[in-house]
Amino acid sequence: MPAAAEHRRPAPDRGRSLLGPALELVHTGRAPTRSALTTALDVTRATAGAVTGELEALGLITVDSRPAGGGRGRPSHRLAVNPAGPVVVAAQIHADSLSVALAGLGGRLEEARYLPLPGATDPVRMLRAITEAGADLARATTRRCLGVGLALPNPVTEPDGTALAALHFAWPSGTPVADLFAQEVRRADFGPRARTPLPSAVANDANLAALAEHRHGAGRDARHLLLVTSGHRGVGGALVIDGRLHTGSAGLALEVGHLTVDPQGRRCVCGNRGCLNAETDPEALFVAADRTPDPGTPLLDQARRLARSAADDPGAAAAVAHVVDRLGLGLAGLVNILNPDRIVLSGLHLDLLAAAPERLAAVVADRCLWGRSGRVPIVPAQVDHAGLAGAAELAWQPYLQDPQAVYAGRG
Repeated sequence: MPAAAEHRRPAPDRGRSLLGPALELVHTGRAPTRSALTTALDVTRATAGAVTGELEALGLITVDSRPAGGGRGRPSHRLAVNPAGPVVVAAQIHADSLSVALAGLGGRLEEARYLPLPGATDPVRMLRAITEAGADLARATTRRCLGVGLALPNPVTEPDGTALAALHFAWPSGTPVADLFAQEVRRADFGPRARTPLPSAVANDANLAALAEHRHGAGRDARHLLLVTSGHRGVGGALVIDGRLHTGSAGLALEVGHLTVDPQGRRCVCGNRGCLNAETDPEALFVAADRTPDPGTPLLDQARRLARSAADDPGAAAAVAHVVDRLGLGLAGLVNILNPDRIVLSGLHLDLLAAAPERLAAVVADRCLWGRSGRVPIVPAQVDHAGLAGAAELAWQPYLQDPQAVYAGRG
């Protein structure tokens, strides 16, 4: 055996134990060719060929027989996720709306469908409304549906899946949201091609957005990724360490929205004053600009337009500066505690970064323990609909761990 191959991982049962790692590499775009997969898995070409053959037989990836590359060495076959392969339903509850989309592997969302909140916002009615919307999409596709993931705008405990402090809705603290959602998924009709029973999972939207950015967006290759975002209301944050979400002992870590940045500031929904939630979300920008948003248009969309107008509108520029200063204070505190190697901003914060990049970086550096010498890159998010994309990642996770699970269930 050649010396270079002696240390390589053996191929037990034709590499089946490597199916999950291999699928994740293709799913995240880190193995566009069989040669790249061979190197990433540290296996022989024969093992890589067996693994990709099995993933292709499962309908999860395609192996292009036309070799890639034209330089030195043996050309390699192209690998890609199967565009006609199975899908999952990604769902998200926002503070003022619902959204659903189908998602294949590779971080690919089909067109998202947005719905108003139901008239009654108790947990069962809301979960039923979003489940039925997802089931409509699943019945309309010819592709097999394998699961459902739901992103929520509030903390979700692990592993029991209860929603704590559902601040945007009058949900009782400790609502068993994962169990209630699973019940609605079981009762809904996802069509004859859906797996039965259909797995479901629930998690916090900021955590899921960070997962999506780490796998498919601005967080790729970061070892310690901090994401901070402001959606329709409030502020969320998440930390990904070496590819894994840091969720704490019970799934409640990184509630960055309740970091105080102005003790005399606006009242937060949690009852305190001056939280990042209340000082840097869309409503805060309108308050700083002394303007009233249109109640008939999504608040986040209006706030993003307001931030983008700062170059030509002095009032908007002053409001952006006010909110950016408070965002910088919050980010500096997080940098001092977490020492991330990259910060990704999304939602309204992405537009604040675009409107005042130097100001935000300066505030963070001035308040950071290491100052300008330890400046952390602050970059805009790249994944569209990151909460939905993260919900898709949540639904795909069992199959990334065990691709052969796609065989299970009817459909």
